[in-house]
Amino acid sequence: MRDISVFSGSAHPDLAAEVCAHLGVPLSPTRVSRFANDCLEVQLQANCRERDVFLVQPLVRPVQEHLVELLMMCDAARGASAGRITVVMPHYSYARSDKKDAPRISLGGRLVADLMEAAGVQRVLAMTLHSPQVHGFFSVPVDHLHARRELAAHFRRYDLTRTTVVSPDLGNAKEAAAFARMIGAQVAAGAKQRFADDQVSISSVIGEVTGRDVIVLDDEIAKGSTVLELLDRLRELEPSSIRVACTHGLFAAGALKRLSEQPDVLEIVCTNTVPVPAEEHTDKLRILSIAPALAEAVRRIHNGESVSALFDAARSE
Repeated sequence: MRDISVFSGSAHPDLAAEVCAHLGVPLSPTRVSRFANDCLEVQLQANCRERDVFLVQPLVRPVQEHLVELLMMCDAARGASAGRITVVMPHYSYARSDKKDAPRISLGGRLVADLMEAAGVQRVLAMTLHSPQVHGFFSVPVDHLHARRELAAHFRRYDLTRTTVVSPDLGNAKEAAAFARMIGAQVAAGAKQRFADDQVSISSVIGEVTGRDVIVLDDEIAKGSTVLELLDRLRELEPSSIRVACTHGLFAAGALKRLSEQPDVLEIVCTNTVPVPAEEHTDKLRILSIAPALAEAVRRIHNGESVSALFDAARSE
């Protein structure tokens, strides 16, 4: 591909390199340094003039460091006369700050979108945003991908004749239902109340799970409190087997270890939108690559082709 430059921040360079390998283009170097006063400085060390520039950076821990780094990458590309600047953001952590559900609370999802646009972003490529309304926080075009195709390909290896996809809450039920249709399964959902970031209560599970093979599906797993609470309710209904799946495996505060220690959880499946440190891997963890999907979306954006056609292909499978 000609006239394209791909740069990576420090959040997930392995994913950026994999995307470039699928595109057949080199990953251009980026230098991130820190002044004595703790301020960051970012330099894009390849030509950007009149080129289609893609900046790969999920917002993962430390989120604020990686956000400022991304803003500086955007500003550097704009100052270098880039033809177009597209942020490839597999995980947008501020998407969870998407509603005003308390007095005097900030809408971080919208604020960070405004910051990126002010820094020069002209397009965003994202993966499985926390809620549909986050798409509308951006006034620039957003291509919103999902990982249902990758997850479906993984689970089709099993006998799915008696499978139920379970959403931990009603908010994610639509996504769970779409995934269930892809693999020919039933769908169920938990009745959840959230009292704090890591304190939830699930009173019941709506749908048929007794004696069935259950796939718990969520958009992300952070501390794992929601999934662990759901597992307690599922055990009361005696499913045949339990597997856990998500797009973003954040696994904060030892969540992966706690989930892996659940004896009835056969497998934990996530994608590589965010890096999972090798020292935290367990025998039950399966990490699927979304690099081919991101690379194909980048190729289509660069060539002016339809990105939504990727979803049409997924529905036809």
